Amino acid sequence: MSTVWIIALIAVVVVLLVAVLLVARRRTGGGGHGLKRRFGPEYDRVVARHDGDTKAAERELEERVKRHGSIETRPLPPEIREQYVARWAAVQEQFVDSPRRAVAEADRLLARLAADRGFPADGQYEEQVSALSVHHADTVQGYRRVHRAAHTDSSTEQMREAMLDARELFETLVTAKPADSGGHRPQRADDRRGRSHTPWSLGKGHHPKGSGA
Repeated sequence: MSTVWIIALIAVVVVLLVAVLLVARRRTGGGGHGLKRRFGPEYDRVVARHDGDTKAAERELEERVKRHGSIETRPLPPEIREQYVARWAAVQEQFVDSPRRAVAEADRLLARLAADRGFPADGQYEEQVSALSVHHADTVQGYRRVHRAAHTDSSTEQMREAMLDARELFETLVTAKPADSGGHRPQRADDRRGRSHTPWSLGKGHHPKGSGA
């Protein structure tokens, strides 16, 4: 084999190796900067949970992408979508008289909706959250908050704030166009007595103070 052919063969091998590396990086989020772009606030939460160890956090996020990045979400038939919208509105109405029951039902409703959209089955909370964080990093925290509120001794205000955050994920999952599920929002018990309160119709990014992660 001539020297020219050897050089050409080596060049082809190098090109193939580079292509493989690029594909691998794309599948795992494109390295640190790619992961930060992809996960946004979720990236910062994972780094904080690892006490600032970005390498450990990125390994966890890369593993999530490997496990769940290939999920292809299923569309909801129109009638099923309408059922979910109606059930969520009912849960929010229920919040007025029974916040704890409403939050527990919202938690279950999100689990079933995520499963219907093609994410891990309901009953697998940790896997669902992991998968949702890959595809809906901006809103997955709402699921965590409502799940925590449903399983801990939370105050009414904490549950109200959890429902606000959870609604964002619900709207993302139930339709491609968020904020179309009607004007029903949970109210605190004292809303009906005419006391001053923070309105439920808060815009995105204007959650009440104290509603942190």
